[in-house]
Amino acid sequence: MRQIIIIGSGPAGYTAAIYAARANLAPLLIASSVEAGGELMKTTEVDNYPGFPEGIQGPDLMIAMEAQARRFGTEIVLDDVTKLELEGDVKRVTLGNGDIHEALSVVFATGSAYRKLGLSDEDRLSGSGVSWCATCDGFFFRQKTIAVVGGGDSAMEEATFLTKFADKVYVIHRKDSLRASKAMQDRAFTNPKIEFLWNKEVAHIYGDGLVTGVGLLDTVDGSETTVDLSGLFIAIGADPRTHLVHGQLDLTAEGTIAVDGRSSRTNITGVFAAGDVIDPTYRQAVTAAGSGTVAALDAEHYLASLPKAIVEAAVQASGLEVPVSA
Repeated sequence: MRQIIIIGSGPAGYTAAIYAARANLAPLLIASSVEAGGELMKTTEVDNYPGFPEGIQGPDLMIAMEAQARRFGTEIVLDDVTKLELEGDVKRVTLGNGDIHEALSVVFATGSAYRKLGLSDEDRLSGSGVSWCATCDGFFFRQKTIAVVGGGDSAMEEATFLTKFADKVYVIHRKDSLRASKAMQDRAFTNPKIEFLWNKEVAHIYGDGLVTGVGLLDTVDGSETTVDLSGLFIAIGADPRTHLVHGQLDLTAEGTIAVDGRSSRTNITGVFAAGDVIDPTYRQAVTAAGSGTVAALDAEHYLASLPKAIVEAAVQASGLEVPVSA
């Protein structure tokens, strides 16, 4: 039995592991069999993570975080969690290979997944003109013509933000009206760099290595047109990865895990959540990392509040020679 298990290997999970390991908690981190490293493994240049003035490739950043977590003693397992039993003093985590791991505390940091258009070229050109994050990638489209897909607040916010860099920003929407708030609509409508393409769906993304344009399908008459572009930003929402905790952890109206104020504490004692899985608004690597710090510190304080005999038993059961914090 462990003192702590961390589920998720994005910035929140790895940062939680770094802090937990440095606190001598000997964390076990479940990193996933196919998506270890999270969404940043699909990103090219990361220019807005502090400490890298020349920028860093997304995968390189995650590899460095993983190495730092391992340096302090984190054990990392490349498998997928299939079942969680979170009630009670001992938490149980079942993996795809059938192994069951037990711990006194769990940090849930599975992140979120951007909704996709479902086109074959979407993944092929991801990081090469196709993006889901204007804050992350907008800088690379200075004086370019780009487009944003979507009709909600996030799409209007992305389009408005991108006008700081691009010469022209199309907003592609499958209807003839927006669902965004009036304030966000007004900002977009009055921006001279933004042009709306109504009743249009992206049917094709063109480009050999880099995005060169899109093929649009008219949702009213079925006609097709082509628009030349250097970048396509998809802003049709994101879904927190919470399926494993449905029926156990309380969720917010946005579908994220509910936590107590600015803490990482969930409705179940000894279970903490961090990163995009609790954040419907910012969804940045740096905010996720900060959230992972909070979760690790909250878990450390929780473990310190338990009777010393229980924690010592967990350490002994793990077979790890780890000193127990006083």
